[in-house]
Amino acid sequence: MAELVRAGKVRHLGLSEVTAEELREANAVHPIAAVQSEWSIWSRDVERNVVPTAAELGVGFVPYSPLGRGFLTGTVSAEQLGENDFRHRIPRFADGALDANQAVVAAVRAVAAELSESTGREATPAQVALAWLYAQGRRLQLSVVPSPERAKRTASMRTWVPCRSS
Repeated sequence: MAELVRAGKVRHLGLSEVTAEELREANAVHPIAAVQSEWSIWSRDVERNVVPTAAELGVGFVPYSPLGRGFLTGTVSAEQLGENDFRHRIPRFADGALDANQAVVAAVRAVAAELSESTGREATPAQVALAWLYAQGRRLQLSVVPSPERAKRTASMRTWVPCRSS
């Protein structure tokens, strides 16, 4: 891949679902521009190793499923999932787990309500969940890169969500 960059056929290299060790190894061969992995308030495993390594190396982070496959919007319930919904195959969406995870959504809703009241601007659970990611990026000095369409919808939230470490 590094040869393709040198040949001008590829501008930048990015990796998906890598370990911290794999990121270090790849970055030693050629600078990696971005890493993509699942990351959200609901899915924080990458914070142990991959996120700190990306921050250390100056590699951008593109979180996928930052809204927990819709769960963190506060609009998903077990009753709403259709029979063939792919989320039935995800352990967090299993019958008992989905109900237990409502506490996460309740906390996100509470923050959204508090922000709406204190700022006079509507804050949705989805905006709070995405703002949390941006805050983590600021805290870790890591570039958290949203998709272009999501960036347009959520640009204003960066200015009103406090940076909290958890």
